[in-house]
Amino acid sequence: MLSEFHQPVVLVVDDAPDSLGFLCDALSQAGYTVLIAHDGASALARLEWVVPDAILLDAVMPGLSGFETCRRIREEPGLTHVPIIFMTGLSGTAEVVEGFTAGGTDYVVKPLRVEEVLARLTAHVRNARAVRIARQAVDVAGLGGLVVDALGRVAWRSPRAGECLGQFGIDPAAATADWLGDPAGLTADPAAEARLLREQGDQALYARSLGAVGLGEHMLLLDVRKRGESSTRIAGAQLTPREAEVLSWLAKGKTNRDIGDILGMSPRTVNKHLEHIYEKLGVETRAAAAALAMRASSD
Repeated sequence: MLSEFHQPVVLVVDDAPDSLGFLCDALSQAGYTVLIAHDGASALARLEWVVPDAILLDAVMPGLSGFETCRRIREEPGLTHVPIIFMTGLSGTAEVVEGFTAGGTDYVVKPLRVEEVLARLTAHVRNARAVRIARQAVDVAGLGGLVVDALGRVAWRSPRAGECLGQFGIDPAAATADWLGDPAGLTADPAAEARLLREQGDQALYARSLGAVGLGEHMLLLDVRKRGESSTRIAGAQLTPREAEVLSWLAKGKTNRDIGDILGMSPRTVNKHLEHIYEKLGVETRAAAAALAMRASSD
């Protein structure tokens, strides 16, 4: 049973949903609100009104196939974080690769095993929520964060990251990860120094890995500064993604209890993260840490 802030919603897309009645019943008993769509077109129509926590998608359907439906879902910026799990009787390598290339998160093979579906779904829903909170935290702090997926594509970017890209002539709306040079090399070592990506006039664009934030996904921090100028104390502190989340909410004036409620951890754990943050930033108080975070977001 899931214990989250609200009952998670799962959209089940199958041209023969009656055959999945046992699965829908199991999902309901596990604490999910279940929505049903009979084909790809009706699924896309439902997604105009609701953003589910996960989607269970039949791969082979009349009309829009599951693969094409998945591609169209991934084209919507507000749905990029939603895990899509294919339900398929096609377990060959080509079909599996096509599912992941279309933007799928995982797949289960028919006939479905309810325990396996629930286990995978629960893991992906919790992971997706953690990623969403991390992205919201980056937005709140005004940092230039972006997420690169397992295929080297830009899966998400913060408003500040979009500004950084535009400043260096990279179209934020059409950006792929090609301009990163070697995305795999950049994300491999979160402890590595920031990499110089581009220069323009006396300004330089740097990127540094913040580590993994999802299944095959890595978050990068973009930093614009003058040539030869050292990074800000925040950018150079090598905070973990979790520490960056805690710091961003601290800068918004949240208490340890508030931060714990938002991030799903105990106030004691929040305090432990703060101790590490103070040490990395070279400060002794929450006020000093918050001031550095606010200064970094305004730079």
